[in-house]
Amino acid sequence: MLELPIVEAKEERRKKPEWLRVKLPIGPQFKKVRSLVDEYNLHTICQSGSCPNMGECWGAGTATFMILGNTCTRSCSFCAVKTGRPPEYDEDEPRRVAEAIALMGVKHAVITSVNRDERQDRGSEIWYQTVKLVKEQTPHVTIETLIPDVRATWEALERMISAGQEVVSHNMETVEELYRKVRPQARYARSLEQIQRTKTYGKRTKSGIMVGLGETIDQVYKTMDDLVAHGCDVLTIGQYLQPTKMHLDVAEYIHPDVFKMYEEIGLQKGFDMVESGPLVRSSYHAEKHVFPSTP
Repeated sequence: MLELPIVEAKEERRKKPEWLRVKLPIGPQFKKVRSLVDEYNLHTICQSGSCPNMGECWGAGTATFMILGNTCTRSCSFCAVKTGRPPEYDEDEPRRVAEAIALMGVKHAVITSVNRDERQDRGSEIWYQTVKLVKEQTPHVTIETLIPDVRATWEALERMISAGQEVVSHNMETVEELYRKVRPQARYARSLEQIQRTKTYGKRTKSGIMVGLGETIDQVYKTMDDLVAHGCDVLTIGQYLQPTKMHLDVAEYIHPDVFKMYEEIGLQKGFDMVESGPLVRSSYHAEKHVFPSTP
């Protein structure tokens, strides 16, 4: 078993390792994106999820839009998005997202959403209309949709992924053994089936996991095997960072060399692409994941 340095999180809670430090958001392009998000009354997972790459991504003129509001019906113990019963269902949201993407002038857009378990269609109609309108207004823009667990409502899944997006992502988030603690309202096998159904539909598939929650290396390898077996093309792996004191503690800070090892092993196991690093998040460098890599 490979032995590499691991920094115990409780000893380093006030001071993260050097490799986890990020620059503060600055620059005119960052301000432009922020202005458009505010002007169109939009939500981004960059803000709601406290993403450490917001400065880099917004500075490059890209953002991950979060539709269906900013209140989630799930209470995952790792996530910074607020939980509760969503009060709003904004049918004008698809238009505003499409217009904002057009004004940003991006080549690739990522769209995600909160869970809307209280709705029979799981929010799939808003998903469909959003992607459809983006494609109509900016047909040159490629789209990745990072979709939630539809609780085996497979007709909702088909509606979500049928509007023309190039990549469909659904995150496993963690290894099977930690699901009850990390994703108490989700099911490991159900998420795998959702990815498999998406692949069968003909979409390029993607998923992501966090490490540093207490998983073992062998458990990460098993998750890789399960994803490959269910048709996942692209995998992202990043360090879990505690959003607030109310969320799960970080069990350990994983050394960058371990992330590099995960990338190499993942490619050997059959993923087309693996993005693995301490600051990697689902939509980080997402524009590279649209088409299969070439040797």
